[in-house]
Amino acid sequence: MELTFAGVVWEWRGPAPYHFVTVPPDEAAEIAEVARAVTYGWGMVPVEVRVGQTVSTTSLWPRAGGYVVPLKDALRTPEGIALDDVVTVTLAMDV
Repeated sequence: MELTFAGVVWEWRGPAPYHFVTVPPDEAAEIAEVARAVTYGWGMVPVEVRVGQTVSTTSLWPRAGGYVVPLKDALRTPEGIALDDVVTVTLAMDV
């Protein structure tokens, strides 16, 4: 399964800051349909993420009835991604 969407980069400041993009509702609904088959616990869904030319692996985090995509430094740095940027994200998951 592959999904592509655009979203704004935002930050959660916890013990360590994380950068995320929120999965839009329509795409989140598609993920929810297959999440049970691919989750490894706590609703986390393993995915491959592509932004620009950079690919990384991570897991979607369930949040507020949808999902958010963590953007690792290994993905943000080579693509020059900063807070409040609008990025196009492609998610690939094995279903």
